[in-house]
Amino acid sequence: MGFVLKVMGFLGWALLSLIAIVPVVAARHRPWSHSKKVNISEEDLVTELAGQPKVEFSHYAGYVTVNEKHGRALFYWFYEASSHPEEKPLVLWLNGGPGCSSVGYGATQEIGPFTVDTDGSGLKLNPYSWNRAKDTYIFLHKWFNKFPTYRHRSFYIAGESYAGKYVPELAELIYDMNKHPSLHINLKGFLLGNPETSDADDWRGMVDYAWSHAVISDETHKIIKESCNFDKGDPWSNDSCSQAVDELLNQYKEIDIYSLYTSVCTNSTSSNDGSMQVMYNSKSKMMPRIMGGYDPCLDDYAKTFYNRPDVQKALHVSDDLHLKNWSICNYKIFREWSESRPSIVPIYKKLIAAGLRIWVYSGDTDGRVPVLSTRYSLGALELPITRAWRPWYHQKQVGGWFQEYEGLTFATFRGAGHAVPTFKPSESLALFASFLAGESMPSER
Repeated sequence: MGFVLKVMGFLGWALLSLIAIVPVVAARHRPWSHSKKVNISEEDLVTELAGQPKVEFSHYAGYVTVNEKHGRALFYWFYEASSHPEEKPLVLWLNGGPGCSSVGYGATQEIGPFTVDTDGSGLKLNPYSWNRAKDTYIFLHKWFNKFPTYRHRSFYIAGESYAGKYVPELAELIYDMNKHPSLHINLKGFLLGNPETSDADDWRGMVDYAWSHAVISDETHKIIKESCNFDKGDPWSNDSCSQAVDELLNQYKEIDIYSLYTSVCTNSTSSNDGSMQVMYNSKSKMMPRIMGGYDPCLDDYAKTFYNRPDVQKALHVSDDLHLKNWSICNYKIFREWSESRPSIVPIYKKLIAAGLRIWVYSGDTDGRVPVLSTRYSLGALELPITRAWRPWYHQKQVGGWFQEYEGLTFATFRGAGHAVPTFKPSESLALFASFLAGESMPSER
């Protein structure tokens, strides 16, 4: 595969890798007097990460300053490919939220090479590792200066959930800026899982999915259908709609909205900010923000591990100053986030016409951004079908279904929740490999 780069930024956290995966993490304001200007990647080499198993690849972590005036920087974690890294494409991974960590989620629970032990004391190998937009764009330019050997690699962006909004926005920015005589980024396409795409269609899909999966009653479903106009962007615009939508959200508080058929963590130390926390208000024009993902207990393990001073030092996070109370999501960003286009569909149309490779996938047991939301949103593109709906296979079993359109591939994962690689690691790795190779999903056993 390639390298992965994870960048933790204001919008969320990211992961950069070769594949290389790079997660980008939340923006950090650093004292200007402490800023470093050394563009040598070896200073970011991770050498003494607590509990790390022996590996044959190098990985790097550190900060890239994106606003010198205010001392704002983005944190990244970069994994080289486990074999032949000099031949692999580069992939940027971004988690959603907004304001949630690509390290805490993507790197630790989904696609990174390590997962955290249940007591938060160490790491174990993941056998299925996938070894704000202007700030992120600036970050990429400066990151390529730090790692110049990767400047001309094929570059892809991947992400899930709320990244469905800002991954296409970043791809559009790169595409537009590539027309100017500056550093050219060899963008080839993007891959999105259970992505927020169009607020109106996301709402309709969420409601219809909850009804079709017996989360809400016929009566609640009927009231929402008759009284809510999601195209206007405000489900709380009248009392009937507001009460019915609140009933839907209240029912989802009883289970894991991200994984309808799995148990919830009943002993989580993060119960006050756990996955069922719903944030919205009557003045908001956005979809309600619902924190967390599959198994809130996984969040606890990550929180314990990344709050360790020795781990922070190994990842070059804190300039030898222990950062206390790191959490998997930045709740201030989460609560106050308001910058959101109601629909990304126009960007899809633009980038499809530009010839980028675009794949979208959905875990079919996710209630937060369910498969129906994605189907409704993609339906608005009205793309010609080039290969009809059919199952795809992994290890002789049906992994899900897929359909190919002119310029876009859509696939489902059978029995997977919101964070698909957590539920179906082997299957998601197979899809990722097909995406990078530009090949169809296997349609024969």
